[in-house]
Amino acid sequence: MACQVRILQPSDQDKWDAYVNGSPYGTIFHRTGWRHALEAVFPYRSMYLAAYDGEKLCGCLPLFHVKSVIAGQALLSVPFGVGGGLCAESPEVVACLLEHVRALAHDLQVEYVELRHGHNHWHLDLPSKSDLYVNFERPIDPDVEANMAAIPRKQRRMIRQGSKYGFTSTLDGKEALPDFYRVYAHSVRNLGTPVFPYRYFVALMDAFPDEARILSVWHEGARVAGVLTFFFRDRVMPYYGGAYKAYYAHAVNDFMYWELMRIACERGYRRFDFGRSKRGTGPYEFKRHWGFAPVPLEYHYLLCRRKTIPNISPSNTKFQPFIALWKRLPQSVANAVGPWLIRYFP
Repeated sequence: MACQVRILQPSDQDKWDAYVNGSPYGTIFHRTGWRHALEAVFPYRSMYLAAYDGEKLCGCLPLFHVKSVIAGQALLSVPFGVGGGLCAESPEVVACLLEHVRALAHDLQVEYVELRHGHNHWHLDLPSKSDLYVNFERPIDPDVEANMAAIPRKQRRMIRQGSKYGFTSTLDGKEALPDFYRVYAHSVRNLGTPVFPYRYFVALMDAFPDEARILSVWHEGARVAGVLTFFFRDRVMPYYGGAYKAYYAHAVNDFMYWELMRIACERGYRRFDFGRSKRGTGPYEFKRHWGFAPVPLEYHYLLCRRKTIPNISPSNTKFQPFIALWKRLPQSVANAVGPWLIRYFP
């Protein structure tokens, strides 16, 4: 194979997206919509590497040049994505893409390259990290009641508790963003995490008009919880979610995710991707109690000017005082500072 790697040109964007949609390794994070959303909001420079065999696209690697005061300069695939990394037809194409990445990293003098493909199908001989993040997903049965029966008894009781309390749900578009953002900002402040800019969610909804929706939970006429969700190929992916703390006691989160699973089932989706969580955290235990089995996510690194894999995860003990402080900030302060700060934790 005569593999050639080129920077993706605007004229080939449709070809790129078609390749991603048809590849077993393609994710929504590989799509050019992710590029459009991030570049509209964050000061990242994208370099989408396309591998060709003649004029036939045979592999792709989305990269973003990120400058962080925490870990220095890096090439990431991709920022704020659970997935990304290499998407290719063969080990030969993978080798071709990696050779190009190494040259690019050298030219840009970055500290490291992070590839978030989450697996090692190509048996890469690269430094990796698989002990921090896991992913949770399982098939969606075509029968709604079979999906309910597959949920452990305690969580089924929690779902029914939410229904009895009077929660209802709707699947919404951009019109839900103002209410959703208020709920989401409240939730992440309580976790000690900086909030994304509002315009990031607008950009995501614009970049993925057919795939991005917001599942809203209502109580007495008010949105009290919501999750921005991607519907990609045969899977549903709840991605950014939150709820007002006052409704936790009424199992609002259990109700919300069940409603999303039910709607996805009724619309013919076949996999429920519950997403990434850090081991030993509350979200990790929540998903496990739903009967989902954790699968380690393996991220690979090219270490350039660094000698060790960086750790900018909130689990890093040096961030704990900051997280504790952030939880105590007034909501208005967190909303003002968070959108500027989050760019350094991609």
